[in-house]
Amino acid sequence: MQFTANQIATLLNGYVEGDSDVLVNQLAKIEEGEEGALAFLSNPKYEHFLYETKASAVIVNQDLQLTKPVSVSLIRVKDAYSAFSELLRIYDQLRNERSGIEEPSYVHESANIGQDLYLGAFSYIGRDVVIGNRVKIYPQVYIGDGVTIGDNTVVYPGVRIYHDSKIGDNVVLHSGVIIGSDGFGFAPQKDGSYSKVPQIGNVVIEDNVEIGANTVIDRATLGSTTIRKGVKLDNLIQIAHNVEIGANTVAAAQTGISGSTKIGDNVVLGGQVGVVGHIQVATGSQIQAQSGVNRSIDQENKKWGGTPAMPYNSNLRSHVIYSKLPALEQRVAELEARLKELDSETR
Repeated sequence: MQFTANQIATLLNGYVEGDSDVLVNQLAKIEEGEEGALAFLSNPKYEHFLYETKASAVIVNQDLQLTKPVSVSLIRVKDAYSAFSELLRIYDQLRNERSGIEEPSYVHESANIGQDLYLGAFSYIGRDVVIGNRVKIYPQVYIGDGVTIGDNTVVYPGVRIYHDSKIGDNVVLHSGVIIGSDGFGFAPQKDGSYSKVPQIGNVVIEDNVEIGANTVIDRATLGSTTIRKGVKLDNLIQIAHNVEIGANTVAAAQTGISGSTKIGDNVVLGGQVGVVGHIQVATGSQIQAQSGVNRSIDQENKKWGGTPAMPYNSNLRSHVIYSKLPALEQRVAELEARLKELDSETR
């Protein structure tokens, strides 16, 4: 695909400073730009690359003041970062434009399929499935009986969606995601064995959710495991049965949330955060990476860190104290030795 700088500027509601007819056919970082490349500049510390880059055009902020002459065409916009992000989204959409049903694939006769479906080869759609419009389902996807998928949702290769799961509009499920596997429910028996508790609930994923590769969301024992609108989950995350994650919450890789825990809206969970079951995490909480949350967090919009999790500043102070423990131990040993000397001298 090839576009002029002027076409890009029109798309982004900006204007061109320089050659408006220069052609671009690829996207690149400003420090790696070559002829035909389109780059962007939003961080001031990278400005020196603007005067060195070999890219053909660069997206910049409207208020950027040049300190040297430039050889590239500038596409000035209100917010260069947001504009470039939008351009990436459009580019990705065009690159992944697909339609039709590839063979071999299986669609049960009772399934209700919307318009402009793309169904990749070796995919399976079970009975009574409802799929909205403009949905893309890549190869080797399994969709169980009674599943509902909303409009404009993308399901990447190798995803498994178990029966009765409900997926909203504009959802993205990356490769290896499993939705609706059994919750970890086992009842201990008198003889020391465990009896499986049937997991007969489902998973509900609301609109505008994105779930990273190899993340697993378990179905509820009863009721629903619920992922509210706008949630973004990284790769390799475990969400247990009957968990509820509030709107616009984000969680980084290797986070694990135990059963029946309720996470509030706009929560930020760093990588490898562990949350025990049957507690609540208040709206706006920010949990530092590798923290362990073992009790409910009731205060909204606070930062937490450590294991067990404590207020963030307290955790920082604790680490300072930990770092001084070897020296403190040595001082105590020296004082004990000195006391023994004094004791022996007085006898």
